[in-house]
Amino acid sequence: MDRRREPSFERLVDQYQRLVYTVCYQMVRDVQTAEDLTQETFLSAYLHLADCPAGYERQWLARIAVNKAKDHLLSAYSRRTVLPGDEEMPPGPPEPSTEETALSRCGEAELRRQILALREPYGSVLRLHLLEEWTPEETALTLGRPVKTVHTQIARGKRLLQEQLKGGANP
Repeated sequence: MDRRREPSFERLVDQYQRLVYTVCYQMVRDVQTAEDLTQETFLSAYLHLADCPAGYERQWLARIAVNKAKDHLLSAYSRRTVLPGDEEMPPGPPEPSTEETALSRCGEAELRRQILALREPYGSVLRLHLLEEWTPEETALTLGRPVKTVHTQIARGKRLLQEQLKGGANP
């Protein structure tokens, strides 16, 4: 093991561990899996530290993290593929989404009415995302807003909608 690499590697871990974790979490949406993928990313980075272009450590680590997350998402475990011999382990029932829960609690027409009655910018964003089933990226492109803004507006709009549905409040 090259002793000259250790301080440099420790600096990389200290400086970029939050970035790597965030990249992994954004892709897999599971805390434990993101932590595991973060460790795998830094292990791979350590083993290939000589391949890191000088001055591009951040991009290099982010690319490794993205590739690790993609590999995980494409793996049989992630897709919950049943292999021969695993038949006796049935998967648990899937958790209903917030949208499915809302649809079951009130009629679809009532939910549509509540979404259309939301104040802007949440009404138009949720109409496209929930009712038209557009992705946040498609919604952002259509409305001419940054994708991150649309993600935030979707989350806030869902919270407003949930409050309205629980309390029967007006928008």
